[in-house]
Amino acid sequence: MTTPPVHPTFHITGQSGTSRTGRITTAHGVLETPAFLFCATHATLKGLSIDSIKAAGTPILLSNTYHLMLQPGSDLIEQLGGIHTFMGWDGPVFTDSGGYQIFSLHHGSVSDEIKGKRRNMSSFPPVKVTEEGAIFVSHRDGKRHHLTPEKSIQVQTELGADLICVLDECTPLHMTRAQTERSMHLSHRWGKRSLDDFEQRKKPHQGLYGIVQGGIYPDFRKHSAEMIASMPFFGHAIGGSLGATKSQMGEVIDMALCDGALYVRPIHLLGIGGVEDIFQGVSKGIDTFDCVSPTRLGRHGGALIDNAYWDDAAEDWRPKNHINLWKSCFRTDPKPIDASCPCSTCALYSRAYLHHLLKAKEILALTALSVHNVCFMNRLMAAIRHGIATHSLGDVRNRWSCAALMASGPGMS
Repeated sequence: MTTPPVHPTFHITGQSGTSRTGRITTAHGVLETPAFLFCATHATLKGLSIDSIKAAGTPILLSNTYHLMLQPGSDLIEQLGGIHTFMGWDGPVFTDSGGYQIFSLHHGSVSDEIKGKRRNMSSFPPVKVTEEGAIFVSHRDGKRHHLTPEKSIQVQTELGADLICVLDECTPLHMTRAQTERSMHLSHRWGKRSLDDFEQRKKPHQGLYGIVQGGIYPDFRKHSAEMIASMPFFGHAIGGSLGATKSQMGEVIDMALCDGALYVRPIHLLGIGGVEDIFQGVSKGIDTFDCVSPTRLGRHGGALIDNAYWDDAAEDWRPKNHINLWKSCFRTDPKPIDASCPCSTCALYSRAYLHHLLKAKEILALTALSVHNVCFMNRLMAAIRHGIATHSLGDVRNRWSCAALMASGPGMS
């Protein structure tokens, strides 16, 4: 399959305060923003067919450079026609650089830090970071690999994704100020090398994102934003540690967006997918988000819900945007997860049936819940776009985000 030589473009189509709608045009379709990118890590959303993903209204997928580089290899995917042909998906594809996966094995997961967890890192071989790149051992077969900025761009070029990222060092929360500064400057040098290599390869259908680093330090985030804005990237991504709390994450996003030059390009918030987190990001001008959480939640028996669920819920209210279908209160519940949801799961299955499937350890339960969660996220983003266009984003948040019920929600005393 030959990729049409269409240069990606971005246009802002509407604005309400600092929130905005936009349109990213790629060789494989148009992405209306704000939008959510589902993580097809191994060129698939776990347990879901491409048909079911399309039926749920999915506009774009994100695939993982690190994992596809190791299995089956980007050269093989290129030989077989590129990632779109390889997985049977004709819409836009975004790939990360592989850096997050490498450095999470070395430093520990930033998401785990936010949740107050600490991983035992003794079982992971250390990653050696040099000026040249990152040397690591594959978690699959123990083979040694050297990922440089140029290698990351080569792999993403071979994959053929529409939107790709520079290689950066993804720093966790526990790094010191001095360590964060050294890492930020290294990421800037890697970003420049990534850009130089990208421009030499001359793949007109691809758009390259620079990544803003700097941890939780305002002066570093400002410097990094200015540095990335000064280079001719197609878009910008905000990476690294976003803090230890939700409020701190908002502060870090503000730091990273302090340079107005960023706003003329699409802005992606890496690894964030909570409902309230998305509203917070959208309110600050973020255009796209990605996270594994919707489908991972489905595989663990969770179903995303809006606030209408609590109008007749069989359980006490709690500040979460999902329900756990393993709970006994759903054993005899004849209602669908959400009667207003158009997904095949809500059209066909009751909460009681889904509860039964989970108890019986049937794979269908995990697929059905994942389908619903994908549809939920796509509906949420469509509602957000409409809310921005009609200057009613607050009303949209009141319907979709459990945080809107915190002050006076059901079950609150």
